[in-house]
Amino acid sequence: MIAAVILAAGASTRLGQPKQLVTLSGETLLERAIRVAAGAECAPIIIVLGASHAEILAAVQLGDALSVINDQWLEGVASSIRLGVSELQLVAKDAEGVLLMTCDQPAVTAAHLRLLIFEDQVRASRYAGRNGIPAYFPRKHFAELMGLTGDAGARTLLAHAHSEDLPHGELDIDTVEDLARARALFG
Repeated sequence: MIAAVILAAGASTRLGQPKQLVTLSGETLLERAIRVAAGAECAPIIIVLGASHAEILAAVQLGDALSVINDQWLEGVASSIRLGVSELQLVAKDAEGVLLMTCDQPAVTAAHLRLLIFEDQVRASRYAGRNGIPAYFPRKHFAELMGLTGDAGARTLLAHAHSEDLPHGELDIDTVEDLARARALFG
């Protein structure tokens, strides 16, 4: 069983509204991320929320996905990774690995996520000349994920990982301009 942890705790300050609720092709970015993870046959799917979590939970259809609230989201993305992996270890003790992803990368597809899942190898997405998320971590790397701190996330763990190219992967929706570009590319 391969789980997915969707990191969606940030405040979206540059966008001026919760990006989790922004729509693209008739679905919110968070719903899209859940659909893509489910399409890659990930289970369970754990969503880490933080800022605006009550508003997001009231507006988004989570389906079978589980949500956890990160009260420490201001620390940075590492706190969300730790919480997501911790929750995963509680609800799916037999998970073979985890896909870490965000909800604001519209180029991510279920097919791309399936390419990342590879037995005992950390595998990253490659875009803009570097490795990043979505990324797959086998169970043996959970302790390293639990040891992350700050806002750098898993970047150091991904620096030398095997990777799969993700066209337009550098596009994450942080600004109104990013959203306009995403709508032009992906609907």
